[in-house]
Amino acid sequence: MAVKTLTAVIALSALATGMLAQYRASEAETAFPPVGQFVAVTGGQVHYVQQGSGPHVILLHGAGGNLREFTFDLMSRLTDRYTVTAFDRPGLGYTDRVPGIAKGLTATEGDSPQAQAAMLREAAVKIGITDPIVAGHSFGGIVSYAWAVAGLDEDSPVNAKGVVSFAGVTMPWPGGLDRYYTVNGSAFGGVVTIPAISAFVPSSVISSSIDATFAPQDAPEGYAEHIGAGLTLRPASMRANARQVNTSRPHVVTLSKRYPELTLPIEIVHGEEDTTVPIHIHAEEIEKIVPQVNTTRLPGIGHMPHHADPQSAVDAINRVAARAS
Repeated sequence: MAVKTLTAVIALSALATGMLAQYRASEAETAFPPVGQFVAVTGGQVHYVQQGSGPHVILLHGAGGNLREFTFDLMSRLTDRYTVTAFDRPGLGYTDRVPGIAKGLTATEGDSPQAQAAMLREAAVKIGITDPIVAGHSFGGIVSYAWAVAGLDEDSPVNAKGVVSFAGVTMPWPGGLDRYYTVNGSAFGGVVTIPAISAFVPSSVISSSIDATFAPQDAPEGYAEHIGAGLTLRPASMRANARQVNTSRPHVVTLSKRYPELTLPIEIVHGEEDTTVPIHIHAEEIEKIVPQVNTTRLPGIGHMPHHADPQSAVDAINRVAARAS
């Protein structure tokens, strides 16, 4: 009888946790609804915001983020001379996951950078983007490189004319990932820890996470209220994000082997104090194998260089545009 009672208690607790997590997800979607448009692609839809006029620039956000990362500030600095499109990457914000990827609670497969790039390239074709500069922050960086590498094998109007990396994931890293990703990217995480985090994490933890991402800088005033962190805490988004990061390294290895084939201009803006995507592992290593890489090193800056020094980000995009033309 005791075993049956314990089993019932566990089942009820799991049900209550799941219901609370879904309630908080609904609250987040009400507070932070889609701010752009949707385009249908194979197997789903992609959410994007497009503003401005001129040559095309694409902005891809990092792990756990959404396109609000760029509508907060950087986008408005570019729209006077570029047509700027910010995408929600697959599984995050309001973009569906890559078709064919298992999405169940116990699944562990992630949407690879290559598959994400393919899905977003299809969206870009459908909304009329041509010859874009593709800029990515953090995990969005490796998707930007995947976008460029895809152009080596495909004649497409959306092939990148240049790449800009804001503290972007670029090269294979030594060692393993943080336990946050290894646990939450596992079957156990999908069933147990992700619903619990989604249901019970307090706002103070969210604030601390944002502070850690910006360190040693402070987040700009109003950033936390704009970004919609609750969208990231939705169980489906958390699973997608954790699995993408947890399974990414083999794909980074594959992509890095093709970087020497790239001839397009590449600009990197990277903080020297970045401990999330360290400059010596990523920017400094691609410089050794791709001669046209130009890196802007930012002393004292952490993982958010496009916020800490937005003019450096704009300047990098302008240089790529000039070099590409």
